[in-house]
Amino acid sequence: MPATFEQIAEQAKARWQALTAGKRPWIRVGYAISGQAAGADGVFDAAIAACNQQGIEAEVTKVGSLGLNYLEPILDVTLPNGPRVFYANVNPDEVAGILTQHVRGGKPVTARAFAQQPAGATAFDGIPKLADLPEWKMQVRLAMRNCGNIDPHDIYQYVASGGYSALNKALTSMTSDQVLNEVKGSALRGRGGAAFPTGVKWSFLAPSKAPLKYVLVNCEEGDPGAFNDKGILESDPHTLIEGLLLAGYATNSNYGYVFIRHGHDLPVNATRRAIQQCYELGLAGKNILGTNFSFDIEVAFTGDSYVAGEETALMEAIEGKRSAPRFKPPFPAAFGLWGRPSNINNVKTIAYVPQIVQNGGAWFKSIGTQSSSGTAIVCLTGHIKRPGMYEIPMGLTIRQVLEDIGGGVVGQKIKLLQTGGPLGGVLGPEAFDTPIDFDAMSKAGAILGSGGIIVGNETVEVVDLIRNLVAFCQFESCGKCFPCRLGNTHMVEVLDRMCRGTGRTGDLDLMARIGSAMKVGSLCGHGQLGYNPISSALKFFGEEFKSRGQTGQKPLGSFHDGSMILPTRTRP
Repeated sequence: MPATFEQIAEQAKARWQALTAGKRPWIRVGYAISGQAAGADGVFDAAIAACNQQGIEAEVTKVGSLGLNYLEPILDVTLPNGPRVFYANVNPDEVAGILTQHVRGGKPVTARAFAQQPAGATAFDGIPKLADLPEWKMQVRLAMRNCGNIDPHDIYQYVASGGYSALNKALTSMTSDQVLNEVKGSALRGRGGAAFPTGVKWSFLAPSKAPLKYVLVNCEEGDPGAFNDKGILESDPHTLIEGLLLAGYATNSNYGYVFIRHGHDLPVNATRRAIQQCYELGLAGKNILGTNFSFDIEVAFTGDSYVAGEETALMEAIEGKRSAPRFKPPFPAAFGLWGRPSNINNVKTIAYVPQIVQNGGAWFKSIGTQSSSGTAIVCLTGHIKRPGMYEIPMGLTIRQVLEDIGGGVVGQKIKLLQTGGPLGGVLGPEAFDTPIDFDAMSKAGAILGSGGIIVGNETVEVVDLIRNLVAFCQFESCGKCFPCRLGNTHMVEVLDRMCRGTGRTGDLDLMARIGSAMKVGSLCGHGQLGYNPISSALKFFGEEFKSRGQTGQKPLGSFHDGSMILPTRTRP
């Protein structure tokens, strides 16, 4: 007989107490993709070797990323009933010395260290607190609340941190309509780019009496500069799985797919392991937690296809077809995966649901702005001092994110931001006081999209940057509809001329006409939004385009010889 939730929670509590208040130190290494890229493999192996060599009996665990990517690899040590001390930018050669002084000697190394002090723990002098770091204290961590703190492969650590209590609450004391109404009342909007109200989207699917209905989670995440979807899955997959189960309950559905781009092994393995553990404990499958609710989950894949992130193209990929958008109507709520009623949401959207159900929709709505409730998970990359993944309340300005959280630009002044992926937009300094808000950013000429913000200093040539973005979109066009297929190709040809100094009078008007035709004639957002990068860049950097749009103009920038220009391709 499956365990009750109370029994699962009791086991989880005992496990957590053994880790945090037992007799053995707990040593954690940030082991997400960002950590591995910085050398976390060597740090983890060095921690194991040092414990063996020094006779230290410790729990050595791989955890996800705190989001402070610029400080990785991060090694952190918690002595029994003591504060948690983080060591930043650790070299494997330093690990043995750190553990000798900290674990065996009881005195942490203060260089490059910061600490988190739980209630009742003895503080260490001379070590700054994690909560005081400027990039940390401005965050409100909801979807990222467990990232970097728990082992993503240990369901009991997730439960000990409050996990699956929202699912238990929903199944034992709420109807599916009540769960749906909490999500509606939260004013949660989709975090995949379209920003459509999530509760409204669910309400299209919920009334259907079809015997088989699907809820899909989109983690295709092909935007350059965005890595928060996979960041959640590799650091805390259970928050996604719990949200997916709640979405299934709220919409009266019975099957879920988590759709991940093929080849991203860390989030794939973490998600598969989380699903397996849910089945083992009776949190997925038939009669979950002894109730009448049954819901099955699996992971599905696509190849390297940017367009597969479009919801109907995603369904085509799951069905084993080429990733290309479908004509609409019919919409997925009526005719979706395998012809059944379906709903599709982004990873971040679903990851908020457990906290909404646990704390109430009004609580979530109280965070953020009137039109954009909750938080935004932004990925800062480019010419910025503190690249990373940060969860901030909606309403902070772009300038606060760049300067207070990101630490400012590397090198010269910030010239521009590229936001929302290759179909997003470019913002100049005059827009940096714009709030992080779906509507405010749209008015400024860009979109928040999946949360990627690429920072460029004054060395960046705008026309060359836009050419590369449009070339990416041209390369990734599925080719199903000709306005997108040919329009992107023609815009790249025009931008090629500008980058090589052979632009023609009228080129800007020509691209505007092409973009207008793409907007009204393309089947999906890939073509409809294809002119966005150009139009937003013209708004802030029109003079640079005009100077490159005349025959004989001397080429500017590092890309003029073609050596760093993305290839183009013309599909048959």
